[in-house]
Amino acid sequence: MGGKSKLHLVINSDRQWQFDIIVADGFVLTELAGVVDVIRLANRVCPSPPFTWTYRSVTGGMVESSAGAVVSTERLSDQPTADYAFVIGNADPDCAELALGRKISDYTFRGAQVFLLAEAASRYINENNEDSSHTTHWENSAFLRERTGVFDANFAIATENGPVVTCAGMGATVDVILAVIGRHISGAARMTVADILLHENIRDFGSQQPFSGVKTTTTGDDKLDQCIKIMQANVEDPVPINEIVAALELSNRSLERKFKTFLGATPNTFYREMRLAKANNLLLNTTMSVREIGMACGFPNGFSSVYKSFYGVTPFALRRQRRVAQG
Repeated sequence: MGGKSKLHLVINSDRQWQFDIIVADGFVLTELAGVVDVIRLANRVCPSPPFTWTYRSVTGGMVESSAGAVVSTERLSDQPTADYAFVIGNADPDCAELALGRKISDYTFRGAQVFLLAEAASRYINENNEDSSHTTHWENSAFLRERTGVFDANFAIATENGPVVTCAGMGATVDVILAVIGRHISGAARMTVADILLHENIRDFGSQQPFSGVKTTTTGDDKLDQCIKIMQANVEDPVPINEIVAALELSNRSLERKFKTFLGATPNTFYREMRLAKANNLLLNTTMSVREIGMACGFPNGFSSVYKSFYGVTPFALRRQRRVAQG
């Protein structure tokens, strides 16, 4: 079941989505940060925080990464309520704490989707005698071939099989979690999170792991990538959509279809939210005046009202709240 991810946009602003992040001693800090920082930044750029997360482990308590960083965890529940569970790898496919078959079932039975990263994926594949319909890190694929003699690796960065998703882990964790949050936030907000992380290309699940040399794109569609680059290069003076489609040699209808399919928005909505996201970043991280920020983001008039209609607070009120929070 390789190929493109089947993630669908199911935005619901009336609730928060809970992530359980499951770790074992020796966990890979890169993968933990890949999950948590994407969620944290998504909460920052959205009008209201759409996500929460909890660190968990088999026994609870303090758990140390292979890099020496320590996190405080809560014990895994027999009746989990999370929407998603991410099991972080730990460079040891034989780690007993990664043998989570029953716990995985506890999550999936209650409608959650479970993402197994790197060694956690390898352990699941090995214990369930799974074949190439699953993915793990390419180094672990070699391990499984040696152990089983028959494993035929799937070198996609992630493979979705209903409620269980096996993943390569490491740096590809960011791509996977960006895909997941993309179900619940706008395409512009997701792109902003990637930009803050300096994550230039968001790979879909079917993208091959880097050693294959396969060229990746931001969305999986070259024309849509070109359109987004034009928008990003013209934030201060927005380019009319009809001029963009002419430059791309597309019809308006074709571009709208691409935006709806890949990003769940119209081109105009995406463009406006991209500019608002940049404005929000400038408000939080610079001393530019509100008027200067509006001009810099393509809102020469009515910036405050547009900003409030999206974020629920005026730019001036946000600045005031920021000053109070900083003491």
